[in-house]
Amino acid sequence: MTETTDTAGGLPEAVREFVLLWGNLGERWGVNRSVSQIHALLYASERALTAEEIAAALNIARSNVSTSLRELQNWDIVRPITVMGDRRTFYQAETDLWTLLSRIAQGRKVRELDPAAAALRQCLATAEGDRSVSPVATARLRAMLEFVEQTSRWYEQMATLPKSQLAALMKLGSGVSRWLSPRGGRTPRV
Repeated sequence: MTETTDTAGGLPEAVREFVLLWGNLGERWGVNRSVSQIHALLYASERALTAEEIAAALNIARSNVSTSLRELQNWDIVRPITVMGDRRTFYQAETDLWTLLSRIAQGRKVRELDPAAAALRQCLATAEGDRSVSPVATARLRAMLEFVEQTSRWYEQMATLPKSQLAALMKLGSGVSRWLSPRGGRTPRV
């Protein structure tokens, strides 16, 4: 099957579709659509692209491209590179999926889990010192804090594993739950 080229952006149809779908998924994950689309374009590109090339391919403003590229660099999933004899800056996406996943997970932990844990610790301390807060509310705050901290510790443990061990864990899939089951792999009937 041959790829058709979209005349509007010069992108092959499959790449154009990937860029659009990745942009939509990014929005669902709380990431700006342009940021996700630029990431998808760079990920699918066989060579590094300039900001001008990205803007032309996606038909978005150059200023939006610059802002989006900075965000992607902050996540450490896109990096600027230089090309010998060319004064322009080119951009290249991380293409190793394990590295990409690890960097995104680390970024989400730092931006989401760590602040959530800090906020919950503060709320719990306030609740424990306030007699007007019900024991139920305090217990629920404590449970949520414990869950967030446990999730954070789990991520930190997973981040130290070599890629080969992570891949093996993923391949186990539902086999892990059968191994952990107290009934020897039999799931209880509902």
